[in-house]
Amino acid sequence: MVTPGKLSQNDVSRSDMVNEEYEPTDTEEQVLAVMREEWRANPYLIREETGLGKGTINTALSNLRAAGWIRRVTRGLYEFVDDPRDTDD
Repeated sequence: MVTPGKLSQNDVSRSDMVNEEYEPTDTEEQVLAVMREEWRANPYLIREETGLGKGTINTALSNLRAAGWIRRVTRGLYEFVDDPRDTDD
């Protein structure tokens, strides 16, 4: 069991592996915009900010999580990790 605010070993490993080749869809870009702004968000907040449907958001979160761009902090709470397209140059 993972306590709120703590990452599981699986999430820690995933966060170290950002897929730099991943190209988000337009829908995922909307989710990323909210995640960048808020840093942490739940699907309800993302729905409120984007107007996207619950299933659409869940799919986007799943894909972005698999790519390592966001991580699940605890059930229903996600955190922005990285967008490899952002450069500090």
